[in-house]
Amino acid sequence: MEGKPEVNRDLEGFDIRIDEFGEITSNFEIERINKFLNEHVDDKKLSEKNEKDPEHVDKKEKEEKDEA
Repeated sequence: MEGKPEVNRDLEGFDIRIDEFGEITSNFEIERINKFLNEHVDDKKLSEKNEKDPEHVDKKEKEEKDEA
């Protein structure tokens, strides 16, 4: 594969590397990366936790009833 990969336009110019000491370096601030991830990626651990939470189940059932 040659050339640059396709990326979300919010990440244009993003570069990340691991140096010889195993330290991750990036040209984006970690806050910017976290904001992007929070907006675009579901946290699987939180989803599983919410599914087990009885209060969450009650809210989900109510939402489904309201939609119908």
